[in-house]
Amino acid sequence: MDLELYDHTDGVLTDHQRQLATDLIQFAAEELSLKDSDEVSLTFVRNPEIKKINAQYRGVDRATDVISFAINDDDEDIVMDPEMAAMIPKDLGDLFISIDKVKEQALFLGHSADRELGFLVVHGFLHLNGYDHEQPADEKEMFSLQEKILDAYGLTR
Repeated sequence: MDLELYDHTDGVLTDHQRQLATDLIQFAAEELSLKDSDEVSLTFVRNPEIKKINAQYRGVDRATDVISFAINDDDEDIVMDPEMAAMIPKDLGDLFISIDKVKEQALFLGHSADRELGFLVVHGFLHLNGYDHEQPADEKEMFSLQEKILDAYGLTR
C-alpha cells in the first residue's frame, strides 16, 4: 500500500502514532488483498481543522473523529487489457483523523489511545474500500471485519 501521511497537528502527533497508523493501514490492506501499488492519504488534524472540513463537506458544524473521502475511479469507459489494468495503481482516497478526538474518545470509552487510533484508521480505511454502515446488514459486515482486523493486529478491546 502506498500511503502518504500528513501531519497538521502542530507537533501533537507522536512518532508512535504515526508508525501505528502506517503499520495498521498496511496490515488492513493485506487483509483486504489490495495491491502494493494502491494509494491512500492520511492526514492527522486537530479539532478546529476537522470541524471546518466537516462543516464544508458534510454540513455538520462540529468536530468529528474521522472523515473519509473515497475516490470512485472505476473508469469503465477506458478499455485496456487486464494485464495493463492490473499495473495501474488505484487511488482509494483520503482520510482525515482528529488526533484530539483520539485522546478524548479513548478517555471517554476507557480504552487505550492506541485502540482508539486503530479503530478510527481501520474504520475510515474500510469506508475508502466501499464498506458502510447505513443498513443493518452492511453495518454487521463492516463492524465484524473491523473487529477482525483490529484483533488480528493485536488491538483488542
